[in-house]
Amino acid sequence: MDQGPCDSPQMGLYEIMLNAYGITDDCLVGHPAEVSDLVLKKSVWIDLVSPTPAEEAKVESVLSLDIPTRGELAEIEASSRLYQEDGATFMTANLIRRGEDDRPESSPVTFVLTGRQIVTIRYHHPQAFPQYVKQAMRHANGSEAWGIFISLIEAVVDRAADHLERVGLIVDETSKHVFATSFLRRPDAKRKRRTRPKNLEEMLGKVGEEGDFTSKMRESLLSISRMMAFAQAVVDHQPASKPKRELLARIKVVQRDIISLTDHSGFLTAKISFLLDAVLGMISIEQNNIIKIFTVASVAFLPPTLVASVYGMNFKAMPELDWEWGYPFAVVFMIASALLPIAYFKRKGWF
Repeated sequence: MDQGPCDSPQMGLYEIMLNAYGITDDCLVGHPAEVSDLVLKKSVWIDLVSPTPAEEAKVESVLSLDIPTRGELAEIEASSRLYQEDGATFMTANLIRRGEDDRPESSPVTFVLTGRQIVTIRYHHPQAFPQYVKQAMRHANGSEAWGIFISLIEAVVDRAADHLERVGLIVDETSKHVFATSFLRRPDAKRKRRTRPKNLEEMLGKVGEEGDFTSKMRESLLSISRMMAFAQAVVDHQPASKPKRELLARIKVVQRDIISLTDHSGFLTAKISFLLDAVLGMISIEQNNIIKIFTVASVAFLPPTLVASVYGMNFKAMPELDWEWGYPFAVVFMIASALLPIAYFKRKGWF
């Protein structure tokens, strides 16, 4: 990747609890790990990742803010997630990511905007954040708090689109495996061996996981949508200016993207629901086929059992007992009585 005009050995993404960034020549610049009070005051973006009480107290002291606790972030009331206090705007939304085991992880992330600074508080690692940092270190689309906030949300929405695209691909691939084979005989292929989809239980688990992920993604998009509506109202109350018009235009674009992704997630949810029903139906058909085999076998062996029972009776007046070929006759009779029902069932296509 080509380096941006602001790239330098010190400008990296730090995997620490407290990250501070500034803007130089329209590029995001990461400050060293040991962030001083002076650096915090001059920073444009302060990113708190699973902060310790000492780090929270430090930021609160320098910026004169009341940083929400983790318990406060989890509250779902709109008044607890979207509000203004002491000249600062507090906005919280649920952001989603895939964990190490590819399972969805959803956690609230709070954005605090104070004049020219933005503070983010999060307790997990959405990939949109490092993705935005890498991009902004080459070119930051906005040097103020609101510009960085909208850029972060744009990265979140882009990441959500990638996630939903991946879900769609997995669902399509699973659908091909489920419906590529059939349990029913076609008229033009009566003598061909029937094929069955394999690992139906595995497919069911995979589809269920993607359904869970899509559900959480839809919840995340709805929370982001509410947050952007609140942000639009806050920006709309600012004095008229060119930056205000640009911010409102970007917010509207993000809102349209969120609506589009929400609709797409609804479509995927319906498709996943249909696929779950289809896989369950396939499993039911497979189980019925197994029961059918046992039923056919039971019926096929009933006549031989009857013959063996008859010739097992200890009656004196049974002519076949005195025949030289009585025993072979009885054996052939039993085999024939088993083969005839099997041939009949096979001709009917029952197995």
